[in-house]
Amino acid sequence: MIRLLIDGDIVAYKAATSAETPVNWGEGLWTLHCWEDEVKARVDEQINKLMEAPVENHLIAFTDKTNYRKDIAPYYKLNRKEVRKPMLLNWAKEYMNQEYNVEIWKGLEADDVLGILGSQSERNIIWSADKDLLTIPAKHWINGEVVTITEEEADYQFYYQTLVGDTTDNYKGCPSVGAVKAQKILKGNCTWETVVNTFKAQGLSEEVALENARLARILRDGEYNRKTGEVKLWTPK
Repeated sequence: MIRLLIDGDIVAYKAATSAETPVNWGEGLWTLHCWEDEVKARVDEQINKLMEAPVENHLIAFTDKTNYRKDIAPYYKLNRKEVRKPMLLNWAKEYMNQEYNVEIWKGLEADDVLGILGSQSERNIIWSADKDLLTIPAKHWINGEVVTITEEEADYQFYYQTLVGDTTDNYKGCPSVGAVKAQKILKGNCTWETVVNTFKAQGLSEEVALENARLARILRDGEYNRKTGEVKLWTPK
């Protein structure tokens, strides 16, 4: 049975955000409101559209309240703390939990659940709008077609993400290395040694490179023990 793995965080956020409606009452007064039925409809619309993929069923993953990456670096995603979330975001998640097949794994983000299951079996297909999932060797549902990302392609994306960092997730990567420079560096020699040498060229140690890599790493099969909730931190071979 072919199963679509869905990033529930993205579906819920899109539904809750797009359903918010600003109202101008005049004389400088604005309000923002949101209907539960509108959120429900937008969730269902997204899921129904995704299920047009060549699959029989689905699994929706949500991010847990705890996150192992914050044990690696307390600053991880700290920049999001003061950002306002959509009013009915939690309601959207509760609705999805009641109506769909949802799982939350201890200490993990939705990305990690998708990464582990997607790399575990070819009968799983990953869907996410997050570019981080391109670091997973698996089948992906992208722009209406199934795309297979090889281990070599996934490792390239992983090293690339380690070098450029992610401002959204609040880790910096290697200073002065942007998208174009990272591509040139890895095109010549896509290895961990190349990544480390790039950090060292900026006066940074391998430990700094490894911290960025562990923040960038979306977990794959074999890197998490679901019974204990223990993560096997990525270590270069």
